[in-house]
This record gives sequence, structure tokens and C-alpha cells, in this order.
Amino acid sequence: MQSNDRRRPREPRSGLPELLEARLTESYGAAADVERAAHMAAYMKNVAPFLGIPTPLRRELSRAVTKDTPKPSEADCAALALRCWELPEREYQYFAVDYLRRHVSRCSSGFLPVVRHLIVTVPWWDTVDLLAAHTVGPLVAADPALAAVMDEWIGDENLWVARTALLHQLRYRSATDSGRLFAYCRRQSAHPDFFIRKAIGWCLREYAKTDPGAVRAFVAAERESLSPLSVREALKNIGAG
Repeated sequence: MQSNDRRRPREPRSGLPELLEARLTESYGAAADVERAAHMAAYMKNVAPFLGIPTPLRRELSRAVTKDTPKPSEADCAALALRCWELPEREYQYFAVDYLRRHVSRCSSGFLPVVRHLIVTVPWWDTVDLLAAHTVGPLVAADPALAAVMDEWIGDENLWVARTALLHQLRYRSATDSGRLFAYCRRQSAHPDFFIRKAIGWCLREYAKTDPGAVRAFVAAERESLSPLSVREALKNIGAG
């Protein structure tokens, strides 16, 4: 399967995800809070139902779920993530995102189609942004050939895929390919959607921690094409100079 393949990935056969899913649904299900769930779903614009588990408790439960389990293979990571995405409540997807973040170093470039499926399935910023920075970013850093896939993703008609391309270098700091970063921001500068405009500002603001002068210069050169939101976010911590 190619790294930019849009078909739903086939779930690998693996025993570990079955064990984790059984533990997870039992543990999370017992902690469900209907009233809190309604508030959490409303906050996330009802993109998905929730169990109503607050983050500190969810993380505590997750540690118990994974306790004394072996290190996963790439197939384990894929199967678990796909299984969690098929469960309706959002907390299961949060578990998968956290699990991938912890074990992304065990995955190869061939894992990228799985991540793309997660990005475009029940998409919202709460999962997409973490997948972009903590799964896609490390995969591209480990295999620079995947930068060519990001060059495709930045022009994708799905705004969450394009947002991922913008944000995948978010944690690269001095390793950031600034030319690619600025080209991506320029490419999507006229995009009408809030989430793209916000992402442009966010990735520029983050890179400004490494090279504020380069970000100021880019914003000055592109101010007419960038949205006010993107400009404001980009210069939030450094000013216009």
C-alpha cells in the first residue's frame, strides 16, 4: 500500500489489541458518567459521543489497561488504533492517540496510511492535532522520503489532511525545514476555513521560538495574502518587530 493510499487499511491479525480492547472497554465503561459525557460532547460540537471520563482519570485508567503488556509491533499499533476508531465514544480514540504517541518509534513509513485513515475518520482538532505532531511528525522525521507525501497532503481537498501537513513539523524546532514550512503556509494562505488559518498561525508561532526573525520576515512579505488570524497567531509572542 502506498503512503498516500486512501483506502481503509486492512486490520492486521494480532492478539495484543484484542487483550487491550477488552481491558479498555471494561475499564472505561465502568467509569462512564452520563451527565459529564453530555457536557464533553457539547464542548466538542457533538462530533462524537463521550463516556464522560475526565482526562486525569482517563490517563490513570489507561496506565492500568496497558500495565504488564508487551511492547507492540507496528501491526499491533495499527489493529488497536483501527479498533478504537470503530468504537463510538471519543475516549477510546484518545486512548489510541496516546498509545501511538508512545509507540510511534516502533512503526515504519508503511504506517502512514493507517494514520491518514484516523485523520479523516470522525475528524476534529482534538485527535487530528495530536496525530499530526506526535505520530505523523515522527514518522516523517524518521523517513525523510515521506516529506513528498506531505507535499501532496498540503494540497488535499480534505482540510484535516492539509492541516496535518501544516502541523507535522510542530515539534521539530531547529530541525524544521523552514522552506517547506513557509511554502505550505503560502500554499494555503487563501484558504477560507478557520482551522487552516489557525494552523498556519500556530505552526509559524511555534517556529518563531527557534527563528523569530525568519517568521517576522515571512509574515512581512506575505501579509497581504495571509489572513488576519494567521498573522495574529504567528506574531503573538514575538510582535512585528
